[in-house]
Amino acid sequence: MLYELAQLTLQIGATQKAVAGIKAYVSDSAAKGTLLGCWSSEIGELNKVAVLRGFADAAELRDERKRALEGSNPFSCLDVLTHLEMDSYAPFPGIAPVKPGALGPIYEIRTYALKPDGLPGTIAAWQASLPARNALSANLVVMHTLDGPPRFTHIWPYASLEQRTAIRTKSVATGVWPPAGGPANIAVMKNGIWLPTEISPLK
Repeated sequence: MLYELAQLTLQIGATQKAVAGIKAYVSDSAAKGTLLGCWSSEIGELNKVAVLRGFADAAELRDERKRALEGSNPFSCLDVLTHLEMDSYAPFPGIAPVKPGALGPIYEIRTYALKPDGLPGTIAAWQASLPARNALSANLVVMHTLDGPPRFTHIWPYASLEQRTAIRTKSVATGVWPPAGGPANIAVMKNGIWLPTEISPLK
């Protein structure tokens, strides 16, 4: 499975209107892929919606990207949309496909820009360390970009902000996290806390 993570920056107060448009857009008969998550930003950059979709193959992903780029109303919310980013991703080796479910309601989305040669070392570090980290709380997905600057994104669901803090503190204190050698490959780090919208299959 391949993924697209789209981030839509909206006019202030326009989230509900945008989400209605997004629902129509991804449900259209011409749409490809499967909606997995749709979140609104809570901590970090505000007035944003993130849309995660899964695709069976590169052709399906390419066709859907073409629909957005050549269409007159991407995500059916152009009247409140001020900026749009769409990135294509492949999961790290061995990562299970994302499945809908009630895993949150707190979702942390982290995107790290890699050094030019950083992807192989990052994958190796994560493969070695992720099982122990998953024993504390399960990772939803970790995936690397297929285009643009080299980056990878990992998404973590939590029951609460308090649970997130407790688990992250324990993971560092016990030496489980971050992955040994992983930080050496990272150039820039960005994260945000997101909440599921009413259309999100991931709750």
